[in-house]
Amino acid sequence: MIRRSAAERKPGSGERPPAGVSSHGPSEEMLVFIRPVSEEEATGAVADMYRRDREGWGFLPEFTEVFSHHPDAFAAWRQLIGAVQGPMDSRRFELATLAAARTLRSSYCTTAHGKRLADRWYDPDTVRMLVSDHHSAGLDETDVAIMDFAVKVATDATSVDAGDVDRLRTVGLTEREILDVVLAVAARCFFATVIESMAAGPDPELMDPLAPELREALLVGRRPS
Repeated sequence: MIRRSAAERKPGSGERPPAGVSSHGPSEEMLVFIRPVSEEEATGAVADMYRRDREGWGFLPEFTEVFSHHPDAFAAWRQLIGAVQGPMDSRRFELATLAAARTLRSSYCTTAHGKRLADRWYDPDTVRMLVSDHHSAGLDETDVAIMDFAVKVATDATSVDAGDVDRLRTVGLTEREILDVVLAVAARCFFATVIESMAAGPDPELMDPLAPELREALLVGRRPS
């Protein structure tokens, strides 16, 4: 599968540009390692998930296409992430997810969730700092503790000790909220591992609206080539 610019990814466009043809703007092509089911070939559960995500996102994300050979796994993922995210404070979920995605060097997840933070809560310069050094981003001690904990869980879960958990209690998290952070990070580990191992990259629709400095900061792993 060839990565296309946003202009080339319009609904109903069944053709993909040939390999070696550059896309337009900052989001260039990268070959994903498995050939997905095309929208024209999709039937049943695959057609349903394509339709749902195109309607929800306004385009068909590459991560959805990666799961086209296993729609049941994708449905299970949607159920899992919905259950994890539902009870959490939305901004806290995004901070924990960004910390995990950055640690896992997932450009796709870091871009998607960095953009969400920039769209809803922070200016672009602050999001850049959240990626490069969240200790210098002006966060309060609770948010810093959550991101520190998320980094440690994503790096090596066996390194987490009672002191790490006690720190979260000290800044006000309940037992359920501590587990919520762990679940958010663990879920991101699953998803980022799948899409990064298949070389799915940030969609042009996510990258192209970003300021160049922020776009560059969010590319923490694989880069469009």
